[in-house]
Amino acid sequence: MEPRNYEEHIRHTFDAVCKKILKRTAIDIQRETKRRGEREVTFSAMSAREFAELAVTDKYFADEYSFSVFGESVGVNHNGLAEALNALPADKRNIVLMSYFFDMTDAEIAGRLNMARRTVAYKRTSTLQQLKKIMESEE
Repeated sequence: MEPRNYEEHIRHTFDAVCKKILKRTAIDIQRETKRRGEREVTFSAMSAREFAELAVTDKYFADEYSFSVFGESVGVNHNGLAEALNALPADKRNIVLMSYFFDMTDAEIAGRLNMARRTVAYKRTSTLQQLKKIMESEE
C-alpha cells in the first residue's frame, strides 16, 4: 500500500469511528431523556397535597433568643433552654455560652474573665446542674 493511500485509509477509519461514537451518544442521550421523562413529575403536574408534602418553610430567626457575650451574639432556638439560660446570673450564663457555643476551654474562659481556671470549671459544672434542675421543673 502506498503511504498516501494508507494515510487516507486511516483518516477514513477515524471518521467512521467518530461518526459511530456520535450516533451512539445521541441514542444514549435520547434514552436517558425518555427514562427521566417517565420517572420525573413537574411541579405543575402535582396536586396541592403532594406539593405540600415536598415544601419546606424556612424559619429565619423566628423563635430564636439572642444572648450577648462580650459583644458577640449567641442564638438559641430551644424555648426551654433559652428561658433557663435567662434565669441564670449573667456571669454563669456567659461561662456556659462561651464553653458550649464558642467552644472555648476553661483556660481560655478564665483568661477572658480574669478568673482561675478551676473557678471557671466549678462554675460551669454547677451551672449545668442548675440548668438541669430549671429545665426539669419546667416540664
